Amino acid sequence: MTTQQARATDDIRLARAYLLRVAEPPAPHLTRFVAEHGPTTAAARIRAGTTPDEVTNETAARRDLRMAEADLATAAKAGASLLCPEDEAWPAWPFAALDVARARGVTWAGQPLAVWARGTANLSECTDRAVAVVGARSATAYGEHVAAEFGHGLASAGVTVISGAAYGVDGSAHRGALTAGGPTIAVLGCGIDVPYPAGHSGLLDRIAESGLVLSEYPPGTPPARHRFLVRNRLIAALAAGTVVVEAGRRSGSRNTAATAAALGRLVMAVPGPITSAMSIGCHELLRTDEACLVSSVEEIVESVGRLGTDLAPTPPQERRETDNLSERSLRVHEALDRRSGLSAEQIAIRSGIPLDQVRATLPGLELTGHAERCETGWRRPPPTHDNHRTDQTR
Repeated sequence: MTTQQARATDDIRLARAYLLRVAEPPAPHLTRFVAEHGPTTAAARIRAGTTPDEVTNETAARRDLRMAEADLATAAKAGASLLCPEDEAWPAWPFAALDVARARGVTWAGQPLAVWARGTANLSECTDRAVAVVGARSATAYGEHVAAEFGHGLASAGVTVISGAAYGVDGSAHRGALTAGGPTIAVLGCGIDVPYPAGHSGLLDRIAESGLVLSEYPPGTPPARHRFLVRNRLIAALAAGTVVVEAGRRSGSRNTAATAAALGRLVMAVPGPITSAMSIGCHELLRTDEACLVSSVEEIVESVGRLGTDLAPTPPQERRETDNLSERSLRVHEALDRRSGLSAEQIAIRSGIPLDQVRATLPGLELTGHAERCETGWRRPPPTHDNHRTDQTR
């Protein structure tokens, strides 16, 4: 964290480091207590045991742990620091959705008390335009390919890619963004100094070089299933929308999608083969209208982008050589052979168009290149390369 980003005093940073250690996130009662009294006063009252019962229950098991200075030192050795709400780089606007959800009675919501951050990027600036790309750990080759393409395309479009650094879709999305030279953010469900999964230790180092690795958990905290579910709220909050690339029926990615929806964020899903177990979750999101379908980076950017400036390009319209013909002219044209000529009477029988109308139509078709005279009557002209290709698509 640069000096320009830091504004929290040492006392506040120590207090927030202590608070992150003494309660398991999301700790809604503690979060509310800190918001009302400030971090230093809240920390002092927790140590003294003079807090309301609900705060006492959340902190009783760990309130005697005095590890704030050690945690800050351990984080520094890992190249990380503590980012506080008082700091300039705090993403106040994205995280505000967590407070709004909590006010509506969503129990798991509420802003983090602080986050441990490793990397060079400014979190507030990175999340000005950001999309979460999540999906199955046991992803198929299709899922990993799509995630990498989306990560690369979004980063190329100036959009920060956020994910959870897991195997499968997450890792592919991060790698795609890194290949494009764009920032990407990994949010962990363990301590900032714990390389998890171990096979992604190098990937996490690469992410930190140009982006950020974040965690709400103190250094040394081991990974656990419930922690991954809790961290999903941060992934969803930091992004303007969440794309689910692949998800099984009970995938954690569906939890992220549900969290994003509860925060008022757009949920998008990628369709897959109906025979793939890894696409069941995506198809259910689409079938129940919990997500909108996306199949390209342009559609994602348009869905979450700024009005009037991030519109996806209109797909080119496939045109046929007969598109401009009237219904009568089209029926006459369709009655013609390519190899042999037909009389006007034969064409009238084939097309069901009266003979006098056929005779009136054929010269016009000749002028537009849709018919030609031959020794035995009228026929279609020999196909050009473009006409032949178009005709094959019908």
